[in-house]
Amino acid sequence: MGRSTRQETPGGAARKKYIRLQTAAEIHSVHEVTIRRWIEAGLLTGYWVGPHAIRVDLAEVHALARPIEVAAGGES
Repeated sequence: MGRSTRQETPGGAARKKYIRLQTAAEIHSVHEVTIRRWIEAGLLTGYWVGPHAIRVDLAEVHALARPIEVAAGGES
């Protein structure tokens, strides 16, 4: 079975799993600059972790991938 990207806290609330931009880029086989552009465009939420480090939520990174919709009777 797959592992959840969120962990339960003692109060029962889900806790986000933050990952480095480089890791997010590797997941989608894109450059780290692309991840930064997605953050700037509002497609992905960036989180400051300390004065210099930016992280993103793993579940949000996975949610960026979606199927391509093909119109009925589309080209072969």
